[in-house]
Amino acid sequence: MSTCPPEMVALARRTYPGLRFVEGQMAELDLADGALAGLVAWYSVIHTPPELVPTVLAEFHRVLAPGGHALLTFQVGDEPLHLSEAFDREIALDFHRWQRDRMTALLADAGLDVQATLVREAEPTERTPQAYLLARKAADDQGEGAGATI
Repeated sequence: MSTCPPEMVALARRTYPGLRFVEGQMAELDLADGALAGLVAWYSVIHTPPELVPTVLAEFHRVLAPGGHALLTFQVGDEPLHLSEAFDREIALDFHRWQRDRMTALLADAGLDVQATLVREAEPTERTPQAYLLARKAADDQGEGAGATI
């Protein structure tokens, strides 16, 4: 998996100088167990190969404190999309789409219970509907993440 372009991190640091921005891999977060009260994966899992998503979700479970929340957004669908050109440039970018029920099951396998879902129709500039899932780690969950081993 690739990391965020350096320009994006630099822009984030300039725009929000009081916040800490760190590059890393979602499957291997450099955070202590239970370090986060919440996390947002805003269209992040769409660029993760499907076979690695259970590992990523287990890592989210590991770094969330008991009672912590995770917000995931993704494109809805069954077929991946590969772009070889965008913005008048040659690129190689894959988008892995998910069905809401499948992602809900993967979150449950990782020990995260979906509390709320929203699936909205595609905007005119979008190819597919968009999904938003809010999941929660149980308040009494002190153990390691279920699902894939990290």
